[in-house]
Amino acid sequence: MLDWLKNINKPYPDFYKKYVASFEKKSNRFVALSIETTGLTIEKDVILSIGSIAVIHDTIIVGDTFEVNIPQYKFLHDNGIKNDFIIESSLPKLAEPIAIEKLLEFINNSTLVGHRINFDIEILNEALSKMECGRIKNEALDIEVMYRKLNDINDKSFTLEELSTLFKIPKAERITASDDAYTIALLFLKLKSRLGLTDDLI
Repeated sequence: MLDWLKNINKPYPDFYKKYVASFEKKSNRFVALSIETTGLTIEKDVILSIGSIAVIHDTIIVGDTFEVNIPQYKFLHDNGIKNDFIIESSLPKLAEPIAIEKLLEFINNSTLVGHRINFDIEILNEALSKMECGRIKNEALDIEVMYRKLNDINDKSFTLEELSTLFKIPKAERITASDDAYTIALLFLKLKSRLGLTDDLI
């Protein structure tokens, strides 16, 4: 039995069941994803903001985006951390469970693209586990891995800023999760082209 069909019969929330059911069909849509967190410890740190933008047929769809701030007041207070930008930003602000639900509705069965995307997926999985949901089901591509493959590099890491410089992508004045998602989308298209990848080969 297909994994998506097995999961759909579990007592998960309806939004997660709908998300899982979407994988019955394959999508030609990619979603560049960037998540800002309070740190790099999956079990301890939390999500502050999410930025994402769709890519279809080698085109960035500027009207197909999802961005949200998650004011983690309790975490910030308990850890003595200030994040005035998140709190004062004009971007939509949602409680974490609602933000995660909206994100899953947005990404649906798309292929996710990110920089060190495994971390983003795992911190989403941590948030989903608190909501008594299963894990992220999407296939994922990592632009850092794509760059290493292109240049046959195995022993060096590249930050998003370094990759942007290598491909001469201008920096935004203020780097937000949405800015990073757009940069990831640009890098993805450049790397996809140089690697000679087509949608049906990914």
